[in-house]
Amino acid sequence: MMQKVYTKIESIVGNVVTVRASDVRLGDLALVGESYANVIKLDKDLVTLQVFSGTQGVSTTDSVRFLGRPMMVSFSDHLLGRIFDGAGVPRDNGPALTENMISIGGPSVNPSKRIVPDKMIRTGIPMIDVFNTLVESQKLPIFSVSGEPYNQLLSRIAMQAQVDIIVLGGMGLKYDDYLFFRDTLEKSGAMGRTVMFVHTASDPTVECTLVPDMALAVAEQFALSGKRVLVLLTDMTNYADAQKEMAITMEQVPSNRGYPGDLYSCLASRYEKAVDFGDAGSITILAVTTMPGDDVTHPVPDNTGYITEGQYYLKNGHIEPFGSLSRLKQNVNDKTRSDHRALMDGMIRLYSAYRESLEKKSMGFMMSEWDEKLLKYGHLFETKLMDLRVNIPLEEALDLGWEILAQCFEPNETGLKSSLIQERWPKPSAAE
Repeated sequence: MMQKVYTKIESIVGNVVTVRASDVRLGDLALVGESYANVIKLDKDLVTLQVFSGTQGVSTTDSVRFLGRPMMVSFSDHLLGRIFDGAGVPRDNGPALTENMISIGGPSVNPSKRIVPDKMIRTGIPMIDVFNTLVESQKLPIFSVSGEPYNQLLSRIAMQAQVDIIVLGGMGLKYDDYLFFRDTLEKSGAMGRTVMFVHTASDPTVECTLVPDMALAVAEQFALSGKRVLVLLTDMTNYADAQKEMAITMEQVPSNRGYPGDLYSCLASRYEKAVDFGDAGSITILAVTTMPGDDVTHPVPDNTGYITEGQYYLKNGHIEPFGSLSRLKQNVNDKTRSDHRALMDGMIRLYSAYRESLEKKSMGFMMSEWDEKLLKYGHLFETKLMDLRVNIPLEEALDLGWEILAQCFEPNETGLKSSLIQERWPKPSAAE
């Protein structure tokens, strides 16, 4: 398409410029001087553009050249091990990639063509693998408050998840967090199967809104070539805040707490990229959503909950058993090991009873023998299974679950089936 050049800018307000132009589409790229810009609003022939690097140094006589295409990203195996910003520009001082350019932000797969997810993604984290299994092609948020180790959790999943490709999208990251991801993945050897698109807090706002689309466009191409891809996004609340800032710039009528009225659609169109192609690969999405003030009714987590297939609650440094939910876990946890589902249910039921005993103790009530057993069980459960530092395969975690039960209860106190107890209950050692 022939590029059109205009040499008169009508106005410059903040990082937004306005120019009169024809045959321009929403989302098209342009060059304002030497800086990339994105078309964010059309009003007849009045075109509003957000300049990525800001308008400092831009004058009303600078040229505006419309490129006639939306934002694109290169796709090839050369992406692996590389780090880019939200505009697809290398952050790692490596060469720019320009071959096989693909558009970002395309449509998701037709729902009628989707297949039922039925494959587990192992992470080595017991609170995920045992109690809320991550399923291939699932979309799950990690609900958290600021200060919780959600980036550390994502980095562990990136290192340990049994998938082919990791695509990490960082939005509004502190520079220290960006360096943490980079250094951790490089030291662990996982960088060779990872692509990173990182927007830091000091980068242009518009790049924050592009990171999920960049990450998901690349993930989709890897999945179509037969790879099992896990997309890790942090933090979708920063993404929503960037969308809110853009909506204010475009003078949209604000909705709940100032967020744009299409917030749900913005989130859903990204999360719905999760899919199993059946005859090819798959895309699984795990995305952090921070909750301001630990408020789950905040518009971002509230809208997210209607889109995704459950959630993980990160609280007090661990994945909370109550509130966390993987709605697709029943598709896989009956195929892992015969005792998986029953042990999962039984241990959570006893942990719930432990919480009640803990509350009784805090209120000064007399503790029964059963309460003392529950208190011992709860302590072992929290230190040996809930602690995010625990790193063991699923089968070892299940065996450990049986050992914890045997240390605290008699077999008939667990509520588990006799047949399972006969098969799995730990045999006492000769010393015992």
